[in-house]
Amino acid sequence: MDEQNNHQGQERTKRGTRRHLQGRVVSDSSNPGRAKKTVIVEVERRYRHATYGKFVRSLKRYRAHDEKDEYRTNDIVEIRESRPLSATKRWVVVRLVKRPEEV
Repeated sequence: MDEQNNHQGQERTKRGTRRHLQGRVVSDSSNPGRAKKTVIVEVERRYRHATYGKFVRSLKRYRAHDEKDEYRTNDIVEIRESRPLSATKRWVVVRLVKRPEEV
């Protein structure tokens, strides 16, 4: 029982519980001057406001490691929490969920 998945999007391994998030790639390393093997993933979180009851949309950006430079802008990807890989990277891209159609 090395790996188990529970229903809250977390993975249990020898290193403990790791969160999984799904978001959209907003910046990749294909442009000159960008960090290699790094993508910026924007994750949207919707929650109900405590006082007013209105649904609020909150966006947060995570820097994630992309070993093969295979993910491009506007791809929907799943990221997993990991050990610190650099000064700002604490996430790894696990898989491609959906790639938008080229026009």
